[in-house]
Amino acid sequence: MPSRFLYILTTFILFSFNSQAALKWGATGHRVVGAIADQYITNKTKRQIKKILNHQSLALVSTFSDDIKSDPRYKEFESWHYVNMDFDQTYETSKKNPAGDLVTGIAYCKTVIKDPNATDADKAFYLKMLVHLVGDLHQPLHIGRLEDRGGNDIKVHWFYKDTNLHRVWDSQMLDGDKMSYSEFAANADFLSKKQVKFLQQGSVIDWVNETQNLAKTIYASVGPGENLSYAYSYKFMDVARSQLQIGGIRLAKVLNELF
Repeated sequence: MPSRFLYILTTFILFSFNSQAALKWGATGHRVVGAIADQYITNKTKRQIKKILNHQSLALVSTFSDDIKSDPRYKEFESWHYVNMDFDQTYETSKKNPAGDLVTGIAYCKTVIKDPNATDADKAFYLKMLVHLVGDLHQPLHIGRLEDRGGNDIKVHWFYKDTNLHRVWDSQMLDGDKMSYSEFAANADFLSKKQVKFLQQGSVIDWVNETQNLAKTIYASVGPGENLSYAYSYKFMDVARSQLQIGGIRLAKVLNELF
């Protein structure tokens, strides 16, 4: 069993036992999730997705939900990218955002995609949204605290340049590795069918609660104004890469169940 997978597995088990306005993974992270999902979807699922997306890849459409943020027509979807809740709560016990959140957004996407009366355009739109949102679910600071907007208001430095904790996790740490999305995907750990099945266990809400527990560790890892550099990347890069791999594997589960 690969050493990094041991870390994933141990972390997953630990956080599962403990568990009952954000931005995004950067473009690289979302494309990694899409490319990894493509490795685990069935041939039937691939055929259906190609038909809906007019042969566009999961990696290509994975950034769609961020691309449309600049268009005011899609403002209603902004709250779908995250869940903010207190760290002493789970999703089930937390106060829900009346505008919706990651959980309700994912559920709505699935409903439209399964609806035989939905138009082809709507199915394509919500499939693109779904690919993105499952990726967001596995960026730990998308399940962060309301008071600091998922780490956006925690000011830190990345190699002595002003930034915030959310942005470090969205893109700066990954981009610092100087690998393309396809290289990240190609170099993900090899997992057995049993290992993949283990990671796909649970519901979307279970995954949210798990990610929140990882967020607690990340919040505790820095202080305001701290300079983060090689030591921080060394400590957390494997965690970020693991989250991308888990996100892709779980996206495949969601898509296989839909199709």
